[in-house]
Amino acid sequence: MAVPKRKMSRSNTRARRSQWKTSAPTLVTCANPACGAKHLPHTACAECGQYGPRGARRQVTEA
Repeated sequence: MAVPKRKMSRSNTRARRSQWKTSAPTLVTCANPACGAKHLPHTACAECGQYGPRGARRQVTEA
């Protein structure tokens, strides 16, 4: 197992950690003109259950 030879300074540690940023997820609008809700790309719409412009595949049910 690799062991560091010297202690990493606070400024180097913080400079490295500053690159870990969160970003907002990209959302797309539902292809269903009646719905128009925002959802993640390549997933079915949570509101109407439609996946893409071809129509509903199956309804999303709450468990």
